[in-house]
Formats: sequence, structure tokens, C-alpha cells
Amino acid sequence: MSILTTKHLGKVYEGKVPYTALNDINFSIEKGEFVAIMGPSGSGKSTLLNVISTIDHPTSGSVCIDSEDPHEMNDDQLAHFRRNTLGFVFQDFNLVHTLTVGENIMLPLTLEGVPVPEIKKRTAEVAALLGIEPLLSKRTFEISGGQAQRTAVARAVVTNPSLLLADEPTGNLDSKATKDVMELFRMLNETKNSTILMVTHDSFVASYCKRVLIIKDGQLYQEIVSDGNRRTFQQEIVDAMSLLGGEPHDLI
Repeated sequence: MSILTTKHLGKVYEGKVPYTALNDINFSIEKGEFVAIMGPSGSGKSTLLNVISTIDHPTSGSVCIDSEDPHEMNDDQLAHFRRNTLGFVFQDFNLVHTLTVGENIMLPLTLEGVPVPEIKKRTAEVAALLGIEPLLSKRTFEISGGQAQRTAVARAVVTNPSLLLADEPTGNLDSKATKDVMELFRMLNETKNSTILMVTHDSFVASYCKRVLIIKDGQLYQEIVSDGNRRTFQQEIVDAMSLLGGEPHDLI
């Protein structure tokens, strides 16, 4: 079952000289897949995630998520769709600093009007799953970057979304926190069958995925599928990116 399908997806930014950021992008992601989007700087990977996540609109083509095209929805439908069907994890965490960790996790359920007992139950369950139960009463400034990203992941999955979208989720983390967060994503994918689409420039991070889609000049350029060996998969990713002339930070 396809959770996400893009067909002939294009994005052109108008100006004195129109810029084509995406050109005829076609791919699908099945239920339970863990997929990374990679590419050199300026390749269009962030634009692709923005269009899929409804932050931006396509110029042509379509995006289908859970059998619906969110770009055809009105504002109220789209807000409901984002809160229930999509989960978002960002590089800078995007936590609400006036709320506790627990209140941040509860926020999407509160906005949807879920009954309080159900909110408390689901928050406790996801906090236990992600190992952040001792943090629930803490403020965001009292926790580390790795703990903040775990909180952001908990907030993203507490609604049981059909698709979890992550934009450079380890970009602000040190190497230990990066490994911890990626193990967390892998656990969610393997034990909860979470479907995850992630943009990253980091080959180590991408090696946790099952499939990597590489974008070049706004077009799908290459697909690499893991054989289950993370070390060899990471080397394949590094080799592919090297052929594209990636900058040193693209090959970490």
C-alpha cells in the first residue's frame, strides 16, 4: 500500500529568470518504508519535502498522501490533515518554550480536541516508548539538544500519523545525540511500522534508512537500496554523492 505518491511533480519559482527547483518527480513510498532524500546543495531536496509537507505548493503534478491530495484541500481541511496524517520533525526542534516537555507532546492532540484522559494516556505511552518519562515536567531550556529532538519526535508521533517527515533532524546534534535519534527512528520504523521520509546531507544518518533517493538539478537521479548492511550501504551513498561532486559536508 502506497502512503505517498508523487506524479510529474514540478516546482518553478517565478522571477526575472524563472528557476526550476523540481522537474517531473515521480516516486512512491510504501507503508512501513524508511526513505532518505539526498543531493548536493541546491539540488531541490528541501523544496521536495516542502511540497510534500504542504509548506509549499507544486507548480505542476500531484502529491497523494493516504489517498488524498492535500494541495486540493481548503485551509480547515488542510490543518486537520497536517495534525492527523502528517508528523513533522525539524532541525531546530520547533518546541514551544513556554510549555513543558509533556505539554509540547500533548499540543497536537489538544488542538484536535481529543478528550483529556486519552491525551494523558497517549502522552504517557509515547514518553515511555521514547524513554523521556523523567522529562515530562521539565521546561525546554532544561533539557539537552538530543532530549529536545526526542520530545519533537514524541510530539510528531503521538497522533499516530500515516507519514513522518523529518528535515535534517540531526543537523543541530552532536555525534552521540545523532546516533541516539537515528536509533529512535529505526525503532519506530521497525516496531511501530512507522513510514518515514527524511531529508539529510549526512551519509551516516541516511545509512539507517532502507532506501535513498538522490536528487540532482531538481530531478530524481539515482536510487540506492540497502542490503541490510549499514556499513556497505553508507559507502554506496558516499560513492554516489562523490560522483555528483558533493561538497565535503555533503559526504559526512
